[in-house]
Amino acid sequence: MPSSARSGNSQPRWLFPFVLIVILILSVLPLARLAWTGMVSALRGDAGQLLADPALWSATLNTLTTSFLGMIAAVVLGGSFAVLLTLFDVRGRSLLGFLFMLPMMIPPQVTALSWIGLTGPSSTLLKAIGMAPPLGSPQPLYSIGGIALLFGVQHAPLVYLAMRSGLLALPKEGVEAARLSGASSVRVLLDIVLPLALPGLVAGAAIAFVSGVGNFGIPAILGIPASIYTLPTLIYSKFASFGPTTFADISIISALITLLAVAGLSVEARVLRGRDFRTIGLSGQAAVFRLGQVRLPAEILLWLVTFVILVLPFLALLASSLAPAYGVPLNMETATLHAYEEVLFRQSVTRSAFSNSVTLALASAFGLLVISVLLGYYIVQTKSRTAATISAMAEIPYALPGIVLAVAFILLLAAPLPILGFSIYGTIWIILIAYLSSFLAVSLKPVVSAYRQLDPSLEEAARLSGAGFYRRMRDVLVPLIAPAAGSSLILVFLIACNELTVSALLWSAGTQTLGVAIYNLDDSGSFDLAAALSVLVVIMVVILMLILELMARRLPAGALPWRR
Repeated sequence: MPSSARSGNSQPRWLFPFVLIVILILSVLPLARLAWTGMVSALRGDAGQLLADPALWSATLNTLTTSFLGMIAAVVLGGSFAVLLTLFDVRGRSLLGFLFMLPMMIPPQVTALSWIGLTGPSSTLLKAIGMAPPLGSPQPLYSIGGIALLFGVQHAPLVYLAMRSGLLALPKEGVEAARLSGASSVRVLLDIVLPLALPGLVAGAAIAFVSGVGNFGIPAILGIPASIYTLPTLIYSKFASFGPTTFADISIISALITLLAVAGLSVEARVLRGRDFRTIGLSGQAAVFRLGQVRLPAEILLWLVTFVILVLPFLALLASSLAPAYGVPLNMETATLHAYEEVLFRQSVTRSAFSNSVTLALASAFGLLVISVLLGYYIVQTKSRTAATISAMAEIPYALPGIVLAVAFILLLAAPLPILGFSIYGTIWIILIAYLSSFLAVSLKPVVSAYRQLDPSLEEAARLSGAGFYRRMRDVLVPLIAPAAGSSLILVFLIACNELTVSALLWSAGTQTLGVAIYNLDDSGSFDLAAALSVLVVIMVVILMLILELMARRLPAGALPWRR
């Protein structure tokens, strides 16, 4: 046995300290610092003034209202697509599922901008086809209902994924037995399939609610112009008007956001408590019901909904980017590529944002790739509660709203670092560390899945042949998990490149990201430039998702969220 390994264990001695340090830096320390600041503020009485502020409770009510209504919209939309695409003989299910997942991968601020370009009296697309409302008409999306609607569109894929997983796990032979006993397809669907799919539906609803609570991009674009604040945008406004109690205030608001998120997940557990949803029989192949004569109308409806929530907003965004200014009618004479020339070649801010986002995304993707390969190996190979605890701690930052995570790292890293004596706050490094924390679970999941699918005898044979840890990783393990590692690399790059919520509080002059640049361009009135940059981001998202789709056959099950 190599000297670097522990007695009776194939792991090198440095692996556990490495794993421990990673989890401490990326999860334990920032969350502990956030909790400590909140408790100290409460004990000092600093919370009294904030809790007496009507703006806090107005933002709380707006957060609950938009998140709840958005959850309802997401359940209706995502649940309907999950049932129809999973259980029924709909043609083109794979393509529809892929397209339905796009809103989840597109940044929320881009979603908001595209819908603004689709509605209201200044819509370039509506003016081009002569359907724009009269000038002076209100923009309907600048409202609680508008925010909730886009929450529904953005988070419907989350419900779709959660419910589809439950539907795919149903035992097909149980459904066939019910049919043989004389039950109609409608009766089987209502009495057997949907009740057993309830856990997935409730889980999806809870995830949609929690995602709404922490969403920053949509309420920032739609709510701030109408003075409608949610808790994440209230944190942003508090941070923008920095004062002596800012850190105390944002730590308490962050705690409130976390409590709302936990409450949403607790409701899920309470709804399912005391119910037994175990099934007997083989699963993994969904029972397919025949639509018969209504198949064509159902397919038309599915494609129509996809067109409305995806294609039309993108066309509106494209039209806005080609118009010389926001609200100017688009025709052959007015169409121009000026906005693209501006964001690509003339605007130093957008060029810097593109460079920063790509650099951060690449550094996050490759950094997390190394961390995930080692951390995943430790989690799978270590049969103890320690490994389970570390796995859970790695997932907590991803489960928290991004704005809360950003606040945690501000509190942790605002002061000079111990021993080193300098601060990384205000630099690109704090954004990178926050990204590593936020996306660790995204990178880790497919790698762990790949490790679990490997035959342990492969590594054991290499170890007995005298191969050390590095040799086993290089020649045996890494080549076998390479497809999953590649998918995690692209997924992290895709998400990090379009991120806004975390970087909204962490950026400073020279460290703007694409998400921040899009928001700032819209906020400064340059809607055409924001639209052009958003179009480029959407194209990049689609290309990266297509690359992942081409890799799908070589990836472990569950590595790509939109695949069956």
